[in-house]
Amino acid sequence: MRSEVKVVVQAQEFVFNLEGRTAMASDVARQWLDQAFVELECEPLRASGKLLLADKVVVIARDAGSARFADAAWGAAFAAAASAALGKPIVTVDADTLSLSY
Repeated sequence: MRSEVKVVVQAQEFVFNLEGRTAMASDVARQWLDQAFVELECEPLRASGKLLLADKVVVIARDAGSARFADAAWGAAFAAAASAALGKPIVTVDADTLSLSY
């Protein structure tokens, strides 16, 4: 089964192929995303402060920037966490437009 995460950030596209990798457990993926959100000092997208999981993935990608995604290890970890937390094998994160598609 095809499994990949594509990230568009700062007009650059990064594609992470997850085929053949051991899938990250959902709870571990959510913890990874929580930690990245805090480390990058991200802010919720919504004025209400409510943070949906999809919003978290997009905001982390935006705040990480292209420099982080150029680090293959960090990018692959983000991709694995995003795919596992969202429960989708194919994910496209467009940080420039703040959108997410499956």
